Amino acid sequence: MTTNAGQAATRSSVPRPLAHPWWQRLGAALVHLLTGLPLHLITFSVLLCLLTSAATLAVTAVLAVPFLMATYEVSDLFTRWQRWRFRRLLGVDIPAVAPVPRDGHWLHRAWAQTRTRNTWRQISYHVVAGLLVPLLALVVLTLWLLGPALAVIAVYAPTLPSSVAPHGASSIVAVSTIGIIMLLSAPWVTLFAVRVDTGMATALLAPSRSEELARRVATLSESRAAMIDAADAERRRIERDLHDGTQQRLVSLAMNLGMTRTMLIDVPAELREAIERAHDEAKLALSELRAVVRGLHPAILDDLGLDAALSGIAARSPVPVRLLVDLPRRPTRTVETVAYFVVSEALANVAKHAHAGRVDIIVECIEGGLLRIVVSDDGRGGADPNLGTGLRGLRQRIDSVDGTMTLDSPQGGPTILVADLPCA
Repeated sequence: MTTNAGQAATRSSVPRPLAHPWWQRLGAALVHLLTGLPLHLITFSVLLCLLTSAATLAVTAVLAVPFLMATYEVSDLFTRWQRWRFRRLLGVDIPAVAPVPRDGHWLHRAWAQTRTRNTWRQISYHVVAGLLVPLLALVVLTLWLLGPALAVIAVYAPTLPSSVAPHGASSIVAVSTIGIIMLLSAPWVTLFAVRVDTGMATALLAPSRSEELARRVATLSESRAAMIDAADAERRRIERDLHDGTQQRLVSLAMNLGMTRTMLIDVPAELREAIERAHDEAKLALSELRAVVRGLHPAILDDLGLDAALSGIAARSPVPVRLLVDLPRRPTRTVETVAYFVVSEALANVAKHAHAGRVDIIVECIEGGLLRIVVSDDGRGGADPNLGTGLRGLRQRIDSVDGTMTLDSPQGGPTILVADLPCA
């Protein structure tokens, strides 16, 4: 079942002309050239008139702008038609380029289109193809129409006027040979002409390689952001379920055990000690669960923002912390979450490994639309991201939002960690 589905998917991904026999591909190529002949001539003529008018009126820019805008609109219209022809007749899907924004004043739109490279790439195709494709189409038509006529010239040579009729058997054989050669070469020339047109259209009407790479990068960034948001939403759901469900049950259990301990007076010492141990274990489990909930996603981060959330983890840190947060506005939820966990994990690493007496944390917005986090301590230094999972996980978390991290930690200290996150 899987094999059949895979084969069907492979067949559907093959361009339509390649999936058809050669004579059908040849027929599609002929139709493409014949329909393209008038279309290219019309496109070339209209664009030439508009461009000539715009160039003539270039001295008065205001009068030239309407002709330029008309040129761009006509070019876009014929480009859409060409894409439709290639897709419909040849099965070649030429991706559309990113459109120029149409908001704002019409002069701004005209200037934006004039500065856009794709505008002139499309116009270049219509100008070059408007000259070359009709020429190739005429050559193909000549081969298909004149070739068969010359190949069978022996049949009707006696009926031709003496001024054009071949004289003698050798002349008739020579003309027939030329006709046969033309007829045999016609399919190959037809496919070659279509290949030339397809190559030009793909090169000039489709997005360039750099634009395609930029589009893929943007798509990957969007999908990665969606995955991060989905993971964050799942963490919020788990945090909410633990807070509203499990944590409340543990609170109730601890309270019941506490009341039971106070109510049971005349009981054996062993039973009282067992209840006290159970009460202590319930309180410890509740404390650990609260730490887990805070580690999943702190509610204070959503309610009061990064400053209040970081103040909370700074207050709980076993190492004294001096915190400075200077943010003119709240970052996006994703960046805010990453910033919180960067500081949280950095403080955890300092507490475990640095033997520091003080930690300084600065969180601020800098030029370029970046949120900068600086965590410095006066510990023993020697931190290496390649030797432990803590700093490596920190770098991965920063990379998830296209951030950068630098670490300066010489032996003997101090250690300075700088993380830049996009917040614009």
